[in-house]
Amino acid sequence: MLNEKCYVEDLLTYLGKKWTLPILRYLFGHNKLRFNELMKHIGEITPRSLSQRLKELIGLGIINKQQFNEIPPRVEYSLTESGRDLTNFFKGLEEWGKKWGEKTFLKTQFYRDEMLLSIKRE
Repeated sequence: MLNEKCYVEDLLTYLGKKWTLPILRYLFGHNKLRFNELMKHIGEITPRSLSQRLKELIGLGIINKQQFNEIPPRVEYSLTESGRDLTNFFKGLEEWGKKWGEKTFLKTQFYRDEMLLSIKRE
């Protein structure tokens, strides 16, 4: 069992990268989004970071990129079947966060310090 490949661990490695969860969260809430719509929803992400994360998620088969042969060019991003299957996984994490998030994170000094820093930056 210990020597078997752990795909959940691999998935969490990608999901843990900065900006990946916000990208997926907005795609879960919308059928399709364009690049600039994702930029607007996420806020502080740079175009380069968004492009890099989208390429990774496309490579993993979690999101789909559809290019339209139009002028001006139009590209839309959506979840693949594999990406949509992550919905229950994220719902489980959301339920955990509602139940345990405050108890788990607000009691740690590190988390409180990070929250204060993010508020000061805004």
